Amino acid sequence: MDYYQYSIATASAEWAEIVMAELGDLPFDTFEETPKGLEAYIQVPACDEDVEEAIATLQLQYNFTFERKFIPHQNWNAVWEANFQPIIVDNFCSVRASFHAPIEGVKHDLVIDPKMAFGTGHHETTYMMMQLMEEIDFLDKKVFDYGCGTGILAILAEKLGATQLDAVDIERPSYESTVENAEINDCHAINTVHGTLDSIKTTGYDVILANINRNVILASLPRLAEQLAPNGILLLSGILQQDEDILVEGIAEAKLNFDSLLNRGKWLALKVRKSDSIA
Repeated sequence: MDYYQYSIATASAEWAEIVMAELGDLPFDTFEETPKGLEAYIQVPACDEDVEEAIATLQLQYNFTFERKFIPHQNWNAVWEANFQPIIVDNFCSVRASFHAPIEGVKHDLVIDPKMAFGTGHHETTYMMMQLMEEIDFLDKKVFDYGCGTGILAILAEKLGATQLDAVDIERPSYESTVENAEINDCHAINTVHGTLDSIKTTGYDVILANINRNVILASLPRLAEQLAPNGILLLSGILQQDEDILVEGIAEAKLNFDSLLNRGKWLALKVRKSDSIA
């Protein structure tokens, strides 16, 4: 698939975070932070008049400049390989590409070849999700990764002992990336689905992982609450600090209990729990 690369220059790193969150509501599927702001990638067919109008509106609102560059499909691997460096989340886990050497001194060494899918651990939201996962008992648990991206969180959940896992993403490249990365990491318990939340009919999940964006999370909270088992845990990220209150309100409306949160940069990750009794 051919892509457009939008190189966006903002007045500050804070504005870059906000613009990235706003673009997340459009059909952009990959973002990279840069010293000047960010780079955003969108499939050429998805870049229609509505997207261009939305970008123009955001440009007026947040006062950024941008350049658009055509990225042919065959050049994409070179783009991400040149920019993808391994990361380490404390001594808990590492994330590297297949062309990197194994990382020593961590409990779980994950190999993620992202291609055009989001989720390498570099972004604050994915990093915090992995931090929160370290605190959870996944042994023999039933897990749902909603908006799986590269499959990184589902893969980590299986490494931590989960035995029944579903992963779904609306983007075809994310579905394909999850299948490929699960195989690379010798994970065989992940059922990957190309579709929406409605594609997953299963309930009784012990843990649900949702690293998406504010609007999708808010719209999905009632359904995610239904899919959780009593005393089940829901981890949420893709949320800016400024949106904490609206997320906490949505959590309460879905009859879920706020547990704790992490913050990193301008982003939040929240741990939510369902009551151990069914109302």
